[in-house]
Amino acid sequence: MAQITDIIKYEGDNNTFIWKHPCEDFNSLTQLIVHESQEAVFFKNGQALDLFGPGRYTLESQNIPLIGKVLNLATGGESPFHCEVYFINKTEQMNIKWGTDSKVQYIEPAYGFPISIGASGEMSLRVEDSRKLLLKLVGTEDFLSQQKLTSFFRAFLMTRVKTYIAQTMKQNAINIFEIDEHLAVFSESIHSQLIPDFADYGVSLERFFVTNVAKPDGERQYEQFKELHFRQYADVAEAKLRQQTDIIKAETDAQKVVIDSKAQATKRAQEGYTYQQERGYDVATEVARNEAVGQFTNLGVGLGTMAGVGGAVAGTVGGAVAGAVGGAMNDAMNTVNEKAPAQNVCAKCGAVLPENAKFCLECGEKAAPAVPEGMVVCPGCGKTVVKGKFCLECGHKFVSSCPKCGKETVPGAKFCLECGERL
Repeated sequence: MAQITDIIKYEGDNNTFIWKHPCEDFNSLTQLIVHESQEAVFFKNGQALDLFGPGRYTLESQNIPLIGKVLNLATGGESPFHCEVYFINKTEQMNIKWGTDSKVQYIEPAYGFPISIGASGEMSLRVEDSRKLLLKLVGTEDFLSQQKLTSFFRAFLMTRVKTYIAQTMKQNAINIFEIDEHLAVFSESIHSQLIPDFADYGVSLERFFVTNVAKPDGERQYEQFKELHFRQYADVAEAKLRQQTDIIKAETDAQKVVIDSKAQATKRAQEGYTYQQERGYDVATEVARNEAVGQFTNLGVGLGTMAGVGGAVAGTVGGAVAGAVGGAMNDAMNTVNEKAPAQNVCAKCGAVLPENAKFCLECGEKAAPAVPEGMVVCPGCGKTVVKGKFCLECGHKFVSSCPKCGKETVPGAKFCLECGERL
């Protein structure tokens, strides 16, 4: 039985943008079914007449069932009333790869040196104006695939992308060494510039991504500026780290001082003395260690220093310091007595006696027991005291003077060195 009507529909894959139905010159009353994600264009006698959205439609042509075959005999069995249907896929087609076919030459904005880079990524396209795309790109071809559409756009895409990459890098002053962190801004900028180019053909550039920028790694000039760029950040980071380390060390040392001070204060409290007493003892110890401790003038300086310490503090502290000084002086004298070698001196004339001598070779006085170096036996009170001008116990004057001129005489001398008076 001869077919009276046809059903025209498309249920192909999603990688096709435009597909022409193989059924042509169909009879009137043919049913057209358009899916939700599609549009259909009805061509009749070479003209694009109607654009159909989703739904079912009855097409009217000049081809009459059964009778049309008889009428077609005059034209060799081919209908003079030509008609056809094109289906347009309106879905957004993603994951369409793109990439520059050669390097983009431009002047790096941050450091001002010439550089060559490449770029690649992905984009997604959607048919915006079905009639425009069909008439401008497809014509009378049977279909337009994703790959074929990309190849149509490739030439001007490469030209536009290269130009836009160089312009975007310059206008936004994007550093080549930091471009990866600006890929989002980079992609949006190029996307906005490419939209009008695709719209001229009825295609909407929904999304455009720059996913990779091919840098000229290995080129001597690029590597030099790359090292210079990253070195400046490394130096700053190193300086900050060193500064933080110094601060931590200073804080640690300060904490150590505080902890040590607290420990010393606790120790003094447990042992029953104050910081002032400890310092007074330290001063007395230094005096005892002085090689000239036996001289009366040095002793006076030491006593004056310790008296100043005692006078600088309030009552009880001054008494404590004085006690500490007295004890320290006793320790100092004991230290001197232990350290100094024994030396026998005449108690009457002060002349040095030979070892084991029992009488003075100068005045014949009976020799007294040997006394340590720096010490002397006072003839007034008989006590062993520090050698000086006066006795610390009774105030007896050790240094003799000339009865005529009053000048100080050398111990043991028989005549005055100033006037020659016999002593």
